[in-house]
Amino acid sequence: MSRYRIAVRTLCDFTAREGDLDHRFTPAPSAQEGIEGHRLVASRRGEDYLAELPLSGEYQGLRVAGRADGFDPNANRLEEVKTYRGNLDRMAANQRALHWAQVKVYGALLCAEQRLERVTLALVYLEITSGQETLLTQEASSTELQAFFTDQCQRFLVWAEQEYTHRLRRDEWLATLTFPYPDFRPGQRPLAEDVYKAASTGRCLLAQAPTGIGKTLGTLFPMLSAMPRQQLDKVAFLTMKTPGRRLALDALARLSAPSSSPPTSLPSTSTPPISSSLSPSALASPLRVLELVARQKACEYLGAACQGDACPLAAGFYDRLPAARQAAVARCWLDRDGLREVALAHSVCPYYLGQELARWADVVVGDVNHWFDSHALLHGLAQANDWRVGLLVDEAHNMVERARGMYSAELSQQRLSRLRRRSPPALAKPLARVGRQWQALTKEVTSYAAASQRYHLLDTLPSKLVGSLQTLAGAITDYLVEHPDAASVELQELLFEALGFCRLAERFDDHSLCDLAIYGRGDAVLGLRNVIPADFLAARFKAAHSAVLFSATLSPFHYYRDLLGLPQSSVWREVASPFSACQLEVRIRADISTRYHHREVSVTPIVEALSDQYQRQPGHYLAFFSSFAYLEKVMAQFQLAHPTVSVFAQTRGMQEAERDAFLARFTPEGKGIGFAVLGGAFAEGIDLPGERLIGAFIATLGLPPFNDFNEALKARLNARFGQGDDYTYRIPGMIKVVQAAGRVIRGPEDEGTVILMDDRFAQARVRALLPRWWGRVKVLGENS
Repeated sequence: MSRYRIAVRTLCDFTAREGDLDHRFTPAPSAQEGIEGHRLVASRRGEDYLAELPLSGEYQGLRVAGRADGFDPNANRLEEVKTYRGNLDRMAANQRALHWAQVKVYGALLCAEQRLERVTLALVYLEITSGQETLLTQEASSTELQAFFTDQCQRFLVWAEQEYTHRLRRDEWLATLTFPYPDFRPGQRPLAEDVYKAASTGRCLLAQAPTGIGKTLGTLFPMLSAMPRQQLDKVAFLTMKTPGRRLALDALARLSAPSSSPPTSLPSTSTPPISSSLSPSALASPLRVLELVARQKACEYLGAACQGDACPLAAGFYDRLPAARQAAVARCWLDRDGLREVALAHSVCPYYLGQELARWADVVVGDVNHWFDSHALLHGLAQANDWRVGLLVDEAHNMVERARGMYSAELSQQRLSRLRRRSPPALAKPLARVGRQWQALTKEVTSYAAASQRYHLLDTLPSKLVGSLQTLAGAITDYLVEHPDAASVELQELLFEALGFCRLAERFDDHSLCDLAIYGRGDAVLGLRNVIPADFLAARFKAAHSAVLFSATLSPFHYYRDLLGLPQSSVWREVASPFSACQLEVRIRADISTRYHHREVSVTPIVEALSDQYQRQPGHYLAFFSSFAYLEKVMAQFQLAHPTVSVFAQTRGMQEAERDAFLARFTPEGKGIGFAVLGGAFAEGIDLPGERLIGAFIATLGLPPFNDFNEALKARLNARFGQGDDYTYRIPGMIKVVQAAGRVIRGPEDEGTVILMDDRFAQARVRALLPRWWGRVKVLGENS
């Protein structure tokens, strides 16, 4: 019986890589181009050709499996197809050695399965632009290939045995995992039970749970408890912002620490727990925890290229990787600092060591892009290795906008023009062609539009401009292959932007809009803007064993179900709030309008509302506005009218230190009003418990601006879901409002006031989006 399974590619990545890390510019084909290249090669073979041939075998409890690209039984030839661009001679020797290792392992599996004595091994290199094949072959006997397979397996087997033992120890420890406090917080236990059920049934759960109940611990604990029973390979805790990673790591550290209090566990299920001879309180946690950070944050030599002759941590990377990898998994706890310490001790790059350890960690904490964007690391590894993954997505109310950004792209006419003026001669013609197509497009668009119109929604893709971009991308690729030393940052960025734009153009449909913004002569921006991420995300949710999305604001359910492409079996749960209506006084000022054309006259009553509440109950407040201009206007008048009240404000482009200083003003004994922008850094994700914050004023519905883009978005969402106005304006706006109001009550002892200043808050369809635990909301000035 197999004790450990591994993909052929992963096995060879582990055993056959050597030498330098080399991430210099290599014009690799896209995933779709690779798929099409494989299809092209298969179409050129005979009718008996077997493409995507599944093969597997076992060696001393190690099961190795994968899909060979193709086998021609008539020629007795096994093929491994690799697509590339440019000059094949520039491919690194260690890369080609890795390719040979893969086809040899497949050859051993094929000979064993079909009882072949000999086979021809072939590396088929397909130049993706020209379609030209280069065929490299070797004759090999079954005996030779079996010896090679045995050698690779033996080199991996020590690690495999270690991993098998680790998996057993990890699962034994998790089977006895207990909650690290004597009891759950109010609302935390129902949340944990719902997460456990979702993991046990392999479903997607949307959990709306109020701020302050401990959602991070309340989701991690049950998912980890379900891990051994559901045979999960990985748990990925995905966040929208860096502070979310810190909270997850803190919760994981708490779960791993021995508890001196009587533990609390989840209710027993019909599945008996795995018996354990190990006591988790008697040993360190065997759970491997990895924090993934962005490359620029992990880089030790900013500005140096990721290649052996430019960065000392890239030189000999693969030669030193085995020792670094072993030290890392022995350490188990690999947050940013821990990973860096291991990497530098072995003189390897921290970022790429982290990428490698994503294969071997049990819990990965990182940004949502690691699973959901088009080049997601964790999703790619899960697909390649057939992992069962449990996803936890924090602050999931941000997921719609984050996902839209992942599948959108834009191109600047000015940027292309600047590069054209100093481009190498070899790129002059393709750049000129793009320039002509830009001019033709802007001329066509402005011919039927008003002279003052800036934004233009295009009915179709500008196919000629996209075609010229594809040609330009190919020309830049060819140029950089022939002139690698000329790979300037600007030229590479243009190439990546052009390729990204063209790839999205290939998938253009009613899930996206194409628009053109014209700012002046020779200054236009062409955008492909995703508006319905569901069409891209549905497959990502399907690839996970279970996914839990949680936030304090995840209603209405249909909004997230429709726009994120959640499975039909998804369930929505609202955790009852542990807070009572008597803790929070909510008032609506229906005699104030914050609509754009009422801004001027609204300033005075807003200033009076702030002053009245402050005089009634001095303390610290936050006041939220729709824009910096609106904020500054109200604050200026407030300071004139009430110079003795301390005020401080969020400013444009605030740096991290400035944000920390802003929050530091909210001391338990302090008083004053902080002015901020709704949807900004201080409207969510900050914790000011007790007397540090006793109230909030919200002088806006948070509605996205009424403009041509949002009206086009509204029309598209209405056509798909019949919910254009709600999905474009009302729901996104109220999510921001509720998040901002959620800063006031952070714990069971907190009390405070929220004043909503706009007559539209009194409308029934708007009030229906307010949290139910708020209870009765007072409406003031409704008939004024």
